[in-house]
Amino acid sequence: MSAKPETTDVAIVEDNAALGSSLRKVVESDPTLRCIGVWTTAEEALKKIDAFRPKIVLMDINLPGMSGIEATARLKQYLPDVKVVMVTVYRDHDKIFAALKAGACGYLLKRSNPSEVREAILDVRTGGAPMSPEIARRVVEAFHQPVKSEPSLMDEVKLSKRETEILELLCEGLANKEIADRLDISVETVRVHLKHVYEKLHVRSRTEAAMKFRDSREEPRFPI
Repeated sequence: MSAKPETTDVAIVEDNAALGSSLRKVVESDPTLRCIGVWTTAEEALKKIDAFRPKIVLMDINLPGMSGIEATARLKQYLPDVKVVMVTVYRDHDKIFAALKAGACGYLLKRSNPSEVREAILDVRTGGAPMSPEIARRVVEAFHQPVKSEPSLMDEVKLSKRETEILELLCEGLANKEIADRLDISVETVRVHLKHVYEKLHVRSRTEAAMKFRDSREEPRFPI
């Protein structure tokens, strides 16, 4: 008899009732996910999320009253382990980037189909960050720090050939499915390798992993 899969609690903050209902159905269509609530305002959501403590929150970026960006910043301040995915109508890069700086780990377009929504949630659950290559590059550039003189963690980490290949493609901004297609492996295999990479690098997201990997590959520069 196989063990029952662990269930991940997901909360939804969306002022559009129809979309909120659709997102709930998508979440509940996966036996490993459970929707614990759909709330229409950030103010209500912050109270309920504090009580229910979900693992993942799908947060509308444009909410009446307090914005999804401000709500994300407050949420991450008090519950830093909660993973927030922004939900937006279009690729407003400035707002998305502001949300990521506030603590969100990725974003979804409202026109995404059910399989894309499930893929994003499962990606986030294993430490991923669903976002476009352009946004991923902006995040890496914004938080990139010069290589320090002290030994890097990467010097002591033993990555497999496949893990290194996946990290290299991750640094190019490729999503899990794109990496899987490029290496001719399954998306689930990519997730498993990334989970091992996060453990080895002591990071919790693909952005942090990319930053450490890029730093380790850069040649130190000296004034001429």
